[in-house]
Amino acid sequence: MDEKGRVSLPAAFRRGAEGERYVLLQWEKPYLTLFPEPAWNTVQERLLEFRRSDPSAARYVREITANAVEVIPDKQGRILIPAWLQEMGSLRGPVILNGALDRVEIWNPDEFKKDQEGVSEDSQNIRQRIFW
Repeated sequence: MDEKGRVSLPAAFRRGAEGERYVLLQWEKPYLTLFPEPAWNTVQERLLEFRRSDPSAARYVREITANAVEVIPDKQGRILIPAWLQEMGSLRGPVILNGALDRVEIWNPDEFKKDQEGVSEDSQNIRQRIFW
């Protein structure tokens, strides 16, 4: 992340997405999540259904959407992370962009390392279920 709070998106993620809008938010601590507009639309539909089916969910949905901001990459493929989201994600200087299929997670490198060290032994069982 540069001194202005801009992060360059991986070419594979932005390929064919010229001018596309993204939604950036923190829905789970300690990292930020960047959704391309189509993936965000799917999440938004789930949020609406969740709120409709469970009136007590309105507060949770509000908390999620209050932390969401629309971002559009510039001509160099960079997005600007607002200062308040930088603070929420403890982001300064180098960051890790983790491609997570339909989204990109933006991590503080120290937090990412801690997260990876905390992977349980059950992960082997999950990996086998996915790849076998």
